[in-house]
Amino acid sequence: YQQNIVKNARALASGLIAHGFRLVSGGTDNHLMLVDLRNKGVNGKETEKALVKADITCNKNMVPYDTKSPFVTSGIRIGTPAMTTRGMKENEMKIIALLIDKVLSNLGNENVYNQVRNEVKELTSKFPLYPELG
Repeated sequence: YQQNIVKNARALASGLIAHGFRLVSGGTDNHLMLVDLRNKGVNGKETEKALVKADITCNKNMVPYDTKSPFVTSGIRIGTPAMTTRGMKENEMKIIALLIDKVLSNLGNENVYNQVRNEVKELTSKFPLYPELG
């Protein structure tokens, strides 16, 4: 399980990097990653709010040498344990990276948020939280 969490984190990190995101450590060796958003021209607070509207959970987080306040931040933190617990693998992490990019490339566009929310719902429906309950 722990090895799968790290594999998924590496796949998500790789997917984000492929979409032009900068990871503070250049990748990840554990269950989470810190994404520096300064090259995308957005801050952590607005990114967190936009992704939540699209049903993608993350946390705003300061990055090294951050010039923004802890209430705004220049980064976000994303982890893979919850997705791994649901049974998602590396392929799904690539899809999630694409969905994150879609939201941030269309910041403020409620139609895109709704579209991504539907894509998230479709993806997560294939990986139910409690499959034994049907």
